[in-house]
Amino acid sequence: MKCPNCGHENTESAQICEVCGYLLTTPTTATRKYDDADYEEGTPKWGSARFNGGTDLVMDVLDTKISFVFDYDEITQILIGRKDSTTNPFPLVDLTEAGGQQKGVSRRHAKIVRQDDALHIVDSASANGTYLNGHKLVADQPRIIRDGDDIRLGHLTVRITFRESSQN
Repeated sequence: MKCPNCGHENTESAQICEVCGYLLTTPTTATRKYDDADYEEGTPKWGSARFNGGTDLVMDVLDTKISFVFDYDEITQILIGRKDSTTNPFPLVDLTEAGGQQKGVSRRHAKIVRQDDALHIVDSASANGTYLNGHKLVADQPRIIRDGDDIRLGHLTVRITFRESSQN
């Protein structure tokens, strides 16, 4: 493989140039695709869908100590995924530290959108799908989320809670 930087002829398996250190291949951190992520038995939830001023959105990543808290006034759209050091889009809910890549979370997996006095979850055509209380979402189709709902992104689950804002 010829180095485009210095012209040195490297072995075919070389990933960096032996002479100048130029990167010959593009590193990838692709989302792991799971074959078993198509069906899950749903559990109905009956929490309130009403989300208005004076309320915080709390997103607890289950089986971890990671939480994300957003004030009502801060929310228009929240990107959920994991960081991408190549293109640098850092989602507000970055699940990298929660094992997002290993658990099948895409870089731009889903988003939460505030519309009227409700929050909606929208799958962004993710590799392993987004599930709301066990029901797989259709890509780009918003679904209302309620207090107490579970959102599964690949094999990582986040519990949604609405609570009175601590700033009131």
